[in-house]
Amino acid sequence: MEIDFNKNNDGLVPVIIQDNNTKNVLMLGYMNEEAYLKTNEVNKVTFYSRSKNRLWTKGEESGNFLEVVNIKNDCDNDTLLISVNPQGPTCHKGTDTCWGENNDQNFGFLSELEGIIEDRKKKSEIAPELRAKEDASYVVSLFDDGMNKIAQKVGEEAIETVIEAKDDNDDLFLNESADLLFHYMILLKAKGFGLRDIVEVLEKRHAKK
Repeated sequence: MEIDFNKNNDGLVPVIIQDNNTKNVLMLGYMNEEAYLKTNEVNKVTFYSRSKNRLWTKGEESGNFLEVVNIKNDCDNDTLLISVNPQGPTCHKGTDTCWGENNDQNFGFLSELEGIIEDRKKKSEIAPELRAKEDASYVVSLFDDGMNKIAQKVGEEAIETVIEAKDDNDDLFLNESADLLFHYMILLKAKGFGLRDIVEVLEKRHAKK
């Protein structure tokens, strides 16, 4: 890997640290060539600390090391992206990231939708006579009807998806697939689980192969 350590006068290149599993950015640091070589040697992210004026292996005092998974260089050979498995909080303030965010798995819009379903579930736990008018929704009504109704809807949507899969109308197939996934996410939440729990099962299965 060719890294242009001479592009900046201080011999440093910025290093973006990303969680290998969640893909969240955890922190930004800097490396000189010696720090880069040290990182490869010990397989733990080692920066050049501008405040300490020396090499600094992240976690050398706290034990919260950043175990290296892989290192990528950018198109200009002057910025590194390092995927890691963090051994504890990354920030010195004790947070998961240096931006104070939780290092949670994010599935884009599906995570946003999961949050909406969770909100609807909480609203269904309020007695009907105490709910605001705007709290009425299809999802709230499903939670009101209980587990059997939710499971039944998943079964119905699964059958409809299979039927459309045998035809040639891609638009109908995709719409039924969306309905199935949506109702399955409601079922997961009704059982007290989420997408992350399913991903963990799949990851464990994959690791056994």
